[in-house]
Amino acid sequence: MIKSFRRYPERLHLGLMLALTFSTGVIDAVGFLGLDRVFTGNMTGNVVILGMALVGADDLPILGPIIALAAFMVGALVAGCTLRYVPSGWASRSTWLLVLVAGILAAMSVMALVINPLPEVLAFTATGLLGAAMGIQAGTARHIAVKDVTTVVVTSTITGLAADSWLGGRTGQPWLRRTGAVVLILAGAALGAFLLTVHFSLAVATSAVISIVVAVLGHVGRPHVSAETEFAGETTVTQAERVPRAKKIRAGRL
Repeated sequence: MIKSFRRYPERLHLGLMLALTFSTGVIDAVGFLGLDRVFTGNMTGNVVILGMALVGADDLPILGPIIALAAFMVGALVAGCTLRYVPSGWASRSTWLLVLVAGILAAMSVMALVINPLPEVLAFTATGLLGAAMGIQAGTARHIAVKDVTTVVVTSTITGLAADSWLGGRTGQPWLRRTGAVVLILAGAALGAFLLTVHFSLAVATSAVISIVVAVLGHVGRPHVSAETEFAGETTVTQAERVPRAKKIRAGRL
């Protein structure tokens, strides 16, 4: 099985990113229904909610979306810094970032199990933790770079489905993965809403399990690269980027 994973890494990565897309649906249902109408994965939704809230529409929350947005950006920043100079694809650092996501979600699940219902301060803490986890996930998925599957939004995916369809541009498209991403985030949201009727912690724990399974399978299926080789690759890229930058500085373009 391991050889099969390594022989077809594109298929493996596509399946794993679709699984994380499903997980995002669960987490967004948790945020919106369980944390006072806040998205912790879909930041476009938070920006829209915040815009309406700023003019007092429908008593929408202001602080929650701000916390989610800020935490998401911090999480994405962590992923970006961790994967800096690492070639696109699945690296060992990708695994550890997704393990961190699973750990955050697991801790959040335990907190919600022990303290129920969550007081306002802890609810805001939960919003921040979930937002940070989704930011790390999105940043990691961006680096793995599976086309049309960002794991946190499907707007561009739906655009591609329509624009490249037979009735649209007729350019041909990977309709199966695009349709799968849309259906899975929908199914995840439905499951998340259902699990919330059982217990808040159960929904978060479900996403934690998905994240750790994805991390393990991705790690097992990644190309075998030693730590020394990976470090040497980072050093090489860094030095390669310094040369054109130095030339631009001497030419007065920077």
